[in-house]
Amino acid sequence: MKKQTRSVLLSLVALIVFGCNQPQPEKATAPTSTSSPDQFDRTVLPILPHPFAGVVDTNASQSKPDFPIEVSAPKDAPNVLLIMTDDVGFGASSTFGGPIATPTFDSLAATGLRYNEFHTTALCSPSRASLISGRNHHNVASGDITEFATGYDGYNSLVPKSCASVGEILKDNGWNTGWWGKMHNVPDWKSSTSGPFDLWPNGLGFEYFYGFLGGDSHQWRPALYENTNPVEPYVGNPDYILDKDLADNAIAYIRKHNSVSPGKPFFAYYCTGTAHAPHHAPKDWIAKYKGKFDQGWDKVREETYARQKQIGVIPQNTKLTPRNENAPEWDTLSADQKKFYAKEMEVYAGALSFADYNIGRVIDAVRQTGQLDNTIIIYIMGDNGASAEGSVQGTTNEVGASSGFPEDIAFQMTQYDRLGSMYTYNHYSYAWALAMDAPFQWTKQVASHFGGTRNGMVISYPKVIKDKGGLRSQFHHIIDIVPTILELCGVPQPKRVNGVDQRPMDGVSMAYSFNDAKVKSTRTTQYFEMMGNRAIYHDGWVAATTPYRNPWQIIGGETKYPSRDFKWELYNVAEDFSESDNLAAKYPDTLKRLQALFYEEAKKNHVLPLDATMGERAQPGIRPSLTTGRTHFEYYDGAFRIPEGSAPIFVNHSWTLTADITTQANAKGVLATMGGYFGGFALMIKDGKPAFLYRSTNQPKWFVNIQSPEKISAGNHKVTIDFVYDGGGFGKGANMILSVDGKQVAKGRIERTVWGRFSLDETWDVGQDTGTPVEFDIYDVPFKFNGTLNKVTVDYKA
Repeated sequence: MKKQTRSVLLSLVALIVFGCNQPQPEKATAPTSTSSPDQFDRTVLPILPHPFAGVVDTNASQSKPDFPIEVSAPKDAPNVLLIMTDDVGFGASSTFGGPIATPTFDSLAATGLRYNEFHTTALCSPSRASLISGRNHHNVASGDITEFATGYDGYNSLVPKSCASVGEILKDNGWNTGWWGKMHNVPDWKSSTSGPFDLWPNGLGFEYFYGFLGGDSHQWRPALYENTNPVEPYVGNPDYILDKDLADNAIAYIRKHNSVSPGKPFFAYYCTGTAHAPHHAPKDWIAKYKGKFDQGWDKVREETYARQKQIGVIPQNTKLTPRNENAPEWDTLSADQKKFYAKEMEVYAGALSFADYNIGRVIDAVRQTGQLDNTIIIYIMGDNGASAEGSVQGTTNEVGASSGFPEDIAFQMTQYDRLGSMYTYNHYSYAWALAMDAPFQWTKQVASHFGGTRNGMVISYPKVIKDKGGLRSQFHHIIDIVPTILELCGVPQPKRVNGVDQRPMDGVSMAYSFNDAKVKSTRTTQYFEMMGNRAIYHDGWVAATTPYRNPWQIIGGETKYPSRDFKWELYNVAEDFSESDNLAAKYPDTLKRLQALFYEEAKKNHVLPLDATMGERAQPGIRPSLTTGRTHFEYYDGAFRIPEGSAPIFVNHSWTLTADITTQANAKGVLATMGGYFGGFALMIKDGKPAFLYRSTNQPKWFVNIQSPEKISAGNHKVTIDFVYDGGGFGKGANMILSVDGKQVAKGRIERTVWGRFSLDETWDVGQDTGTPVEFDIYDVPFKFNGTLNKVTVDYKA
């Protein structure tokens, strides 16, 4: 009897522990529920589980279980794939008449709808904040890029909890959510791995993130994160490039999701770093455009304008606005200039085509799951107009150019074969940007004109959209994307999220336009503002300020009184698609009414105070910082990928950097480094000899390498660099003294130093390097120190 009882007990234990699939006793009661998914209150998020509806008695055999119902999306809810490229003008893609082949964009347009009066904010962070929130950019504290944040509600970069993202809303309504690519909305002082992470994608409702933080990303050597963990997928992979990696990762996610939970919808936000500088692409993709731009920017702009009219994406009466007087005529350039500038455009075109190809791979992955018919795909070609930030001649180093290190054509020609490779941080001439914004005036940054804010956009939803290949000309804005998604998903805008009452969205749904090309736009008014450039659209009219500072000027050219000093223009855009006919003198009363309306909107949307400065906002000390008030810093081995905004300040003052190390014979490796090949420094040991490298930009004349003539012996040592700044302003010269154990071993000087930031995407690293090295001919990353790094200290000097 005891053996029999023991056998029964063992069987019961096995059933519980190992989950044996044995028939259940007939008396067992199946789980029940009193709720159904259709009864969810989706206006308050997260959706709370229903109260327990079972029965609890002393014994389980006399009780009735009741599992909480998992939140689920509405029945037959669609997947959502939201795509946005970077720094692409209205006239760039083939879909909208441009010279760059974008077959994926073309294919979506053929099965969906093109929108030719869709607008962004004119700049990266603001457009992205508006896109995922459905609010005007100042209402989500994003009046400028995060690196230029200032201490006002509309500009501090701290997106309020009262403006939940579409990722948070859809996650809490039963979607899986993921984000790939660029994230340019993390405040500068919150971008390190110390967090806080509430404004990182994972903190905004995205369950998975694979991408980069900030405005730029080196495509060959990106500073990537998987969720909040730094990753370096390019190490040991010489063929690595970011656009392919993003697509590979997103495809794997979609396939896995379909395998594990095919009945659950997903929301995938896919935003490339392309075609923001640096413009990088595989050589064979660049080669596709060999000779295609030899005719120059004037002819390319005219050819685009003609195609746009031919395919009907602009009205037949549209005028091509005049070429900006600051852009040189192509025919006035030298032979070398024409050759180099044409190559700039070939690289840009190859990069955009390559990105579009990889976007197509992601869409093909959705098609292979059999879910394409029930997937909303919104493809926005650019977060603003084409970028004019490359100066008149373009640059092989965007960071160096913005820091005041010009390049002459002689140097540029030495980099001709390197354009698009890891050895350049290239940006094309602003004259190419004007061509890519055809038929409009102006470019990125210029929120007053359509060249800065008009972007091509396509929506594809095969299950719903019947007018395949149709064109829609309703006036809409990037804030209208989230309301459109929510309506199509059958999800209301929430009233409260995580206990915080929500600010109503500023956007309106565009779904009403799907079945009627002629229906009147539901967006009748929209303001625009960026660094003092401003405009107001109302019922077919636009009042716009004339830019005071050219968008290729980082420092200078601004006014401290934008409300007073900017002139105004007036356009009847219902008849004048390209804003070519300024009617300010003809209709002064209309202009005054619209000016007054702008200030009404500005007050409602946290636009004030107006600030027309740009580069001045980048200076350290304007924003909160993890380094504020500190003059002494200590780091240990493994402290790497610290963003520049969270690192010690190494510009415009003197400092000392000391590495306390224990070496072995043949010591080598990086001890501490900031930035990389396009601006940066490294304290290191090469071939057993301590050395210090400093680079203001990628030009050889602004690179200094000082090295001890003697090898360092095995044992404990302190290797120190004293950086003695000249003072007297920004970016002045400095002397550099290299010492070992208090004894000077080498010295050097550089006549101009970095005044702002060393890099837009590289970091402060201790014990190794990431991204690009300060000099490829001396070492390559990671070049980890092979001894023991006891401590690294940084001290500011008076």
